[in-house]
Amino acid sequence: MPYVNVPKDLTKVKTKVALGLTKRQLICFSVAAVIGIPLYFLTRGVVGGTVAVLLMIGAMLPMFFFAMYEKDGMPAEKILKQMLRHRLWPGARPYKTENLYLYLEKEGKNLAKQTTNRAATAPAQKRPAGKGK
Repeated sequence: MPYVNVPKDLTKVKTKVALGLTKRQLICFSVAAVIGIPLYFLTRGVVGGTVAVLLMIGAMLPMFFFAMYEKDGMPAEKILKQMLRHRLWPGARPYKTENLYLYLEKEGKNLAKQTTNRAATAPAQKRPAGKGK
């Protein structure tokens, strides 16, 4: 009896539009082709075939990266957008914690001051002479 493997996490399943590629991948590959192919034909006569191919690959590579890279369910352009937003426009923290150790340290210093003040102001106890302890 034939069977089909069903993934446990269905959120990772992407719908394929054509040629086993998702819509996002098709758009990125199309943009890469629109950028790379004319670049090759425009530079082939000026710099030679090999250099023109390398320029075409260099121009198309970022679009291939955006089409294929995905980390934790987020595509590369969203990750890049968040990284730029974090670097260029850092926002205010909505919640700031209080350093409890700072309070404990202040309490310890206050307690130490109180004990030294008490010891300095307290009268000395008189003990009978000749007896130890």
